[in-house]
Amino acid sequence: MPTNDGMNYALTGKPAPVVGPDEFNFAAIAFDHGHVISQTNGLTEAGGTLKYTYDKLDAAKARAAAEKFGATAVDDLQTILDDPNIQLCVAAAIPNERAALGIRCMDAGKHYFTDKTPLVSLRQLDDVKAAVARTGKKYMVYYGDRLHVECAMHASTLITQGAIGRVIHVTGFGPHRIGVSARPDWFYSHEQYGGILCDLGSHHIEYFLHYTGAKDGKVLHAKVANYANPDQPEFEDYGDCTLVADNGATMFFRVDWLTPDGLGTWGDGRTFIIGTEGYIELRKYIDVTTDNGGEQLILVNAEGEQRIETREKVGFKFFGQFIRDCLDGTETAMTQEHALKVAELCVRAQLQAEHLTR
Repeated sequence: MPTNDGMNYALTGKPAPVVGPDEFNFAAIAFDHGHVISQTNGLTEAGGTLKYTYDKLDAAKARAAAEKFGATAVDDLQTILDDPNIQLCVAAAIPNERAALGIRCMDAGKHYFTDKTPLVSLRQLDDVKAAVARTGKKYMVYYGDRLHVECAMHASTLITQGAIGRVIHVTGFGPHRIGVSARPDWFYSHEQYGGILCDLGSHHIEYFLHYTGAKDGKVLHAKVANYANPDQPEFEDYGDCTLVADNGATMFFRVDWLTPDGLGTWGDGRTFIIGTEGYIELRKYIDVTTDNGGEQLILVNAEGEQRIETREKVGFKFFGQFIRDCLDGTETAMTQEHALKVAELCVRAQLQAEHLTR
């Protein structure tokens, strides 16, 4: 998969099954964003079996995915919802349609695994929370910037081991390239994509809460702008945000759609995690001007300086843990509270953001 096209960039890992064939069956039901292939890759590598594919607007995408994974493409979502053997629906729908689709799946007795951002309004958040309580099903979110990045996963292990002491601050940079393939109309519609802090910002708020061990947080200040795309007046190509967690840790992140064509990948994503006894830097997708590639973790603490290359060494344990959570009723991969708290803070950041170019 070309690394310069973020819209269709699909991640793969090493197979690490936690279930046997047909023990965990799922369907992929919305292909509006290419992340649905990454989500499906992660689940099948963990032993899940993709049984059906469906897309309401682009049947060709559903057929292509069915052929790739050995599934059956259907032309009616209800066929999937009526099948008692389907335990989970995976989707990357248009952002403002994700909540309603998920609630429909949950009411049909299925767990739901959506691409970020999982929702775009506080009303949708309330509706999702009500569906979780009503159905007992999971509304899980693919926050891929941590869950599908090996250096980001390894950072969790190091933090748990006390390698940098207590985490007190996280800084995130999430530049993206709009891409070589044409973006759909919804990508530029604020009502549909929810704004840049809801969209790209969701990754950063997620790992801020995760790495700091926080349960809640507060948006102190947020800004958005449209600097380089005046032909798309509803689009935001820049955003930043400052937050404080309920345990006193702080964060600043910056996201944008301004990656230059000369960069060798779709975005130079980096994260800095500052602790009381050291710090970690993550160079996720590229190590600029070197041949190192991405998946670079730099650790500095009392023991010295270390560069750790994590590619194909750490794996993506979230997907196996999530499958077991669905089967066992546990919350090992990610708690429901965490997934939806991230969504809430994204929406609150977007709502209070100052628009710099209006």
